[in-house]
Amino acid sequence: MSAQMSIDIAAYMRQVCQEARAASRAIAAAGTGVKSAALQAIARELGRDREKLKAANRIDMAAAESKGIDQPLIDRLLLDDNAIDRMIEGVLKVDALKDPIGQISDLAYQANGLQIGRMRVPLGVIGIIYESRPNVTADAASLCLKSGNACVLRGGTEAFESNKAIARAIDVALTGVGLPPAVVQLVSTTDRAAVGELLIQDEYVDVIVPRGGSGLIERITRESRIPVIKHLDGICHVYIDDDADVPMAVAIAVNSKTEKYAVCNAVETLLVAQSIAARVLPELGARFEQAGVELRGCAKTRSFLPNATPAVESDWTTEYLAPILAVKVVAGLDEAISHINRHGSQHTDAIVTSNLANTRRFMTEVDSASVMVNTSTQFADGFEYGLGAEVGISTNKLHARGPVGLEGLTTQKYVVYGNGEIRHR
Repeated sequence: MSAQMSIDIAAYMRQVCQEARAASRAIAAAGTGVKSAALQAIARELGRDREKLKAANRIDMAAAESKGIDQPLIDRLLLDDNAIDRMIEGVLKVDALKDPIGQISDLAYQANGLQIGRMRVPLGVIGIIYESRPNVTADAASLCLKSGNACVLRGGTEAFESNKAIARAIDVALTGVGLPPAVVQLVSTTDRAAVGELLIQDEYVDVIVPRGGSGLIERITRESRIPVIKHLDGICHVYIDDDADVPMAVAIAVNSKTEKYAVCNAVETLLVAQSIAARVLPELGARFEQAGVELRGCAKTRSFLPNATPAVESDWTTEYLAPILAVKVVAGLDEAISHINRHGSQHTDAIVTSNLANTRRFMTEVDSASVMVNTSTQFADGFEYGLGAEVGISTNKLHARGPVGLEGLTTQKYVVYGNGEIRHR
C-alpha cells in the first residue's frame, strides 16, 4: 500500500492488528523446525535482495540529506553491504539460539499429588514502533518469529523505502515455508495517525515496544492502552574508582563515549574519584580533545582540565547523543553511586576498579538495567549479550529489563499434571 494513498487509518490499523492476532495462533503452534526454516529463508532472501535493499536505502538517504537531518541520524539510516551483512548475521544468530517456547521449568510434585510447573509461551502480538534504523525491521521480525509471536512493525518515515524492501524479503520467506505473511506486518503508511491507532488496539496487541527518541517514547507511554516495554533516556555513566588501573580506565572511558555517539549506551557522564583525578584526567582530556569531544566539567574537573566548559546542573541529566561529555570529580564510591541513582536513567553504568569490595557494592547498589565492571558501556546491546539481536533496551522492572531478546518476548503459564485428583475443602 502506498504511503500516498488516501486510506481510513483507523480501519486499516484495526485490520492489520486483527490479521496479526489470527497469525499469532499459527506461529505459536509452529515447531522449532518451521521457525528455523523461516529464519534461514529470511537470511537468504535478504542476501538475494541486497541490491534492492541498497537501492531503496539510497532513496531514503537522499531524502534525509535533502531535509537536513542531523548526521548521527543519517548514519543510523545507512544500509550498506556491512549493515546488510550484520543484519543477516543477526537473523542467523537468532536461529541458532535455543527455542524457549514449550520449555517447562520448576516441575515438582505437591502434597496433593499434582505435578505443577511453568511453561514458557509467546506473548502473542507485539507492536514495535521505531525510528531511523532499518535493520530493526529484520531484528524485530526474527526475534518475534523465533519466540512464537506475530508482530506489527511501524518504522520511521525516514526509513520507509528501506523498511518496505526488507519487509518484502521477509514476506517471501514466510510464504515459502508455509507461514502466513501476517506473522510479520510492516505498517504501509507514513501517516502519523497510524501510531495512535496502533496504541489503542488492546483487543489484538499484547505489548508495545518503542525504539526512538524521548519524544516518541513519552508519547507512546502517555497514550498507549497496551503495556509498554521501553527506556526513555540513555544517561549512562562510567565511574573511575580510586583503585582503577589508569590505562584501562582511559581506554574504557574513551571507547564508552566515542565508539558511537548516537546510541543509547554511549556514556554521557564520567565520574572520577578525587584521589585518582590528577593521574587520569590530563590523559583523558588529551584523548577527548583529539577525538573532538567537548568536555563540560565541574569546578574540580576544570582545575585539571582548564579548557573544559563549566558544567551546569542540566548537564548531569542530558542525553547528548553527540561528542559532548559531562565530567565530575567525586569524593569516592559513595558519591558516585548517589550521583548515578539520582541523575541516571537506569540504563547502563560501569565502574573501573581493581577493588573487589567496591565492585560488589557498585553492582548491588546501582539501580540500572546493566551494571558493568571494567568494560565499555557500548557493549550493552542484545547482539553483544549473545541474544542474537534485540527489539530494544528496557529500563522497566516488569516484565523485561535490559536488552530484550527471546526470553523478554515470552511469558510463562502454569501447567498442572494430575491423575484423577479432585479437590475437597
